[in-house]
Amino acid sequence: MGAKKNIKLGAILHGVGGNISGWRHPDAITDASVNFELYKKWTQKAEEGKFDFVFIADGLYITEKSIPHFLNRFEPVTILSALAGISSKIGLVGTLSTSYSEPFTVARQFASLDMISHGRAGWNVVTSPLEGSALNYGKTKQQHPSHPERYKIADEYLEVATGLWDSWEDDAFVRDKESGVFFDPSKMHTLNHKGEYFSVKGPLNIARSKQGQPVIFQAGASESGKNFAAKWANAIFTGQETTEEAKQYYDDVKGRAKALGRNPDEIVIMPGIGPIIGRTQEEAERKYEEIAGLVSIDKALDFLGRFYEHHDFSQYPLDAPFPDIGDLGSNSFQSATDKMKAWAKQEGLTLRQVALRVATPKPTFIGTPEAVADKLQAWFEAGAADGFIVSSAVPRGLEEFVDLVVPILQQRGLFRKEYESDTLRGHLGLPVPENRYAQKRKAVTQ
Repeated sequence: MGAKKNIKLGAILHGVGGNISGWRHPDAITDASVNFELYKKWTQKAEEGKFDFVFIADGLYITEKSIPHFLNRFEPVTILSALAGISSKIGLVGTLSTSYSEPFTVARQFASLDMISHGRAGWNVVTSPLEGSALNYGKTKQQHPSHPERYKIADEYLEVATGLWDSWEDDAFVRDKESGVFFDPSKMHTLNHKGEYFSVKGPLNIARSKQGQPVIFQAGASESGKNFAAKWANAIFTGQETTEEAKQYYDDVKGRAKALGRNPDEIVIMPGIGPIIGRTQEEAERKYEEIAGLVSIDKALDFLGRFYEHHDFSQYPLDAPFPDIGDLGSNSFQSATDKMKAWAKQEGLTLRQVALRVATPKPTFIGTPEAVADKLQAWFEAGAADGFIVSSAVPRGLEEFVDLVVPILQQRGLFRKEYESDTLRGHLGLPVPENRYAQKRKAVTQ
C-alpha cells in the first residue's frame, strides 16, 4: 500500500499584494515588494509551517495604471537564489516567460538555482499575455505572438530546456585528481536542436541537481493552456471559485494527461486561494470589507483594464450594461476575460459591478480557522485539488494561515508535521526523471 496522500501547500510571496489598493491598509508594509528582509521572514515562516514551496510571480510590462506591486518588484530567479541561502527545505518556484527569453539562458538559470538550493527549484512557465511586453524586447505590439502561437513556442521551448537539463549524466563528473580525468566524455551530450523557433547546440554548462530537473509549473486555463499543462506540467497553479468548477478542471486536465500517456498522479493541481481568517465569521467578514473598501471605482476600472491590454474602461457609463468590447482580451488573459464576459452577459451586470467583482473578489475561503480548514479538506477529499497556493489577501495573511490553519490540518492527518524530503520533487511526491541518455544506455545493456 502506498503512503497516505496529504495536502500540498505553497505560498505566493506577493509584496504589497494583488489588491490594487491593499498597500493603503493600516497594517501594510508599503515597500514590501522590494523588502528583502520581509521576503526572508515570509520564506522562513512558510518553511516553519512545512510548506512545499514559496512562489514568485512576474510580468514584463507595466503602465502607470498597473497594480502597485507590479511597478517595483524583484525579478524571480534573483530573489529565489538569495532565498535559497536562508532556507534549507522549502521549494523555490519562479515565473519566467517563454515568449521573451532564450531557452539556453533560462535552462541555465533554473539549473543553477536548482544546484544552489540542492534540488529545490521550480519554474512557472508563462507565455506573457500582454501585447505591451513586445515593446520591451525590440518588437511592436503587432509582433506579439498570438495566443495559439505563444503555446507553440512554449512547447518547443520546453523540448529544448528539458533536453539541455539532460546534457550531463549524473555520474559524468569523475573529478579524479590522480588520473587527471575530470569528466567522462561519453556522458556529456550535445542537444543539436533545430526547430521552427529555436536552434540550440548545447550542451548546457551545468549538471543536474539531486532532483534531476527543476519542477515545471504552469498556470494556463484556456484550451491551449490545459493541453500544454497536460503535456509538460508537474504542478499546475489554477483558480476556480467552487468545488464543482475545481473538480471539473482537475478531471479535465488529468484526463488529458492520461491520454498523452502520462501518470495523472504525477501532476499536482493546486488552486490559488487568498484566505481571510478571523476568530469569528463576522471578524473575517470585517477584514474583507476593510480591504475591499480601500478600492475606489477608478482603481477598479484600472485593475479590470489590465486583463484587456490596459483598455480604458473609464470611457463607458458605469451603471450601464458591461460594454460590448468584441474580442478584446482574447489574445491576452483569454480564460479570465472569457469568464468575465460570461458573467456580465448571464447575470446582466453593469460595468461597475464587473469591475468591483474583479478588483475586490470575496474569497471562497473566509471564516474561522476551523471553517477554512473544513473547506480545504472538502476540496481535497472531493478530488478538486491536490493542494493550494496561499496568497495573503490581507496583511499577515500568511502568518495567520501558518499559525492557525496548518495545525488543524496536521491534527487531522492531512498535512505533514515534518519534512520527509529535502527536494521540491520529494515534497510534491514526484519521481526524479531519469537522464534520457542514461535511460537509453541502460536499455541497450539489458
